[in-house]
Amino acid sequence: MALHKMDLTQEALIGSLTKEVPPLLTVSSGDSVCFSLPDAAWGLGAAYTDRKKPFARREKLDGGHALFGPIFVENAKRGMTLAIHFERIIPGSYGFTAAGQYPNWQNQQLHLTDFREIILNWTLDQEKMTGTCRIGGKTYMTPLRPFMGVIGMPPEDAGVHSTWPPRFCGGNIDCKELVSGSTLYLPVPVDGAYLSIGDGHAAQGDGEVSCQAIECPMDEVEVRLQLLEDVRIKNPRANTPAGWITFGFHEDLNEATVQALDGMLDLMGDLYGLNRVQAMALGSTAIDLRITQIVNGVKGVHACLPHDRITQK
Repeated sequence: MALHKMDLTQEALIGSLTKEVPPLLTVSSGDSVCFSLPDAAWGLGAAYTDRKKPFARREKLDGGHALFGPIFVENAKRGMTLAIHFERIIPGSYGFTAAGQYPNWQNQQLHLTDFREIILNWTLDQEKMTGTCRIGGKTYMTPLRPFMGVIGMPPEDAGVHSTWPPRFCGGNIDCKELVSGSTLYLPVPVDGAYLSIGDGHAAQGDGEVSCQAIECPMDEVEVRLQLLEDVRIKNPRANTPAGWITFGFHEDLNEATVQALDGMLDLMGDLYGLNRVQAMALGSTAIDLRITQIVNGVKGVHACLPHDRITQK
């Protein structure tokens, strides 16, 4: 099992999900990869005020979030499951959050398009794990729970696929529970996997309501990749400090909810040996449904089963 430490270079970044480029590196199951990243909009700096965009972007390949990858996983075949273990996630020193003006659906419904866009300039303290910003002469503070917003593989062999939506094979999931210590399980859609990771967030609420979390670069991300050859899943699931999580993605929140519950019923069958109606009955006392995000076109719902919620004797 090897540890691949990668420098932050232009060659290490891609702004799409695709297998139509040579992979950045090849790993074996069990290997770890350690890397750093600019913020999702390709910016870097010691503070937001000196943020620059040092990397050129290719017209076809780099239209989306700044991602590290793609990573080729040896022996990965379509239909297998790839486990991404997040060992370490350390944010950079600044972050930003925008709101208002942009004509997305929630701004239109809330009449926020009438307001000029504001951008919160966050200072991030890696030791205290807090972020501070100023609004109207007052200082506001929030705890940091850093995670990666985009973790995914191309949904098909051919094509260059947008980083914007979440999909069955990952993508712009934006789930705040995928912190260090979490494991995300994704169905492998293409041979070799071609995994890419990016979109660093220092903190986010469920929903990501303004369209942005605290967007930030990442000083260090370490993941361990494990190929599960005999595990078959339809949609992503995760084991996090908050509990087991299953995901649903759809333009309609009702449909996304059904997908998330469907995955949880399957998971509870695996965990406890329950049939689906038994899992639904027991789950009604224990499962928390949350809106993951509402801002990526394809909306997300996650079902969370906290680790201490059900015990079996």
